[in-house]
Formats: sequence, C-alpha cells, structure tokens
Amino acid sequence: MLTRLLRDGAAGYGWAAATVGSESAAPLQLATGDPVMAIGGFNGSDGAPTLAEFQRLVAAGEIHYFVGANQASFGNGSGAAAQITAWVQARFTAETVGGVTVYDLARTR
Repeated sequence: MLTRLLRDGAAGYGWAAATVGSESAAPLQLATGDPVMAIGGFNGSDGAPTLAEFQRLVAAGEIHYFVGANQASFGNGSGAAAQITAWVQARFTAETVGGVTVYDLARTR
C-alpha cells in the first residue's frame, strides 16, 4: 500500500518522499525505484537538511510525502530532523497507510 502510494505520487517531484534516517529511506527507495530523502543522514542526527532548507523544498513542490517513524526507523531523529518532524506534524494532516504514518506535503491543513 505505502509503496504504491509513493510510486503513484512520485511524478513531477524531485523526491517521492522524505523520512528520518537512511534505514527508513533505503527500503522505500528500493521498493519504489523513486528518490526518497533520508533526513538527518544514517540515523537522523546529522543537521542536513536544515528546517529552512526543507521548508523551501516543500514550498517549491520538490517533496510529495513525509513518512513518519516506522519499524525501520530510529524515530524522529534529533536536531534538524526533530525540527522537521515537528513542523510537518503541526502543518500537515496525518494518514495511516499500511500501518505507517504518512503526510501529504502538497496539502496543508
């Protein structure tokens, strides 16, 4: 279900989705064949991208979905990753797809 949602929604976006950490991003990218941003690097603790950079990418329509913490993730990360997660949670509506929380970054609340 999640794979289909991301694959079907990837057209026209630089990134089909973003999620915290590469352990969450890698299986999604492999399953869909589409780019998935690993916020915060390997375990979500690196400072890239910053919240401001992420907000610019979302405003420019470069990222379609944000995939929340799941069994493959370390959680919400720290630093910039935690700030991005909090910003997404405050601004976008959550939906559950295949047991995973997903936010459509193309639609604000």
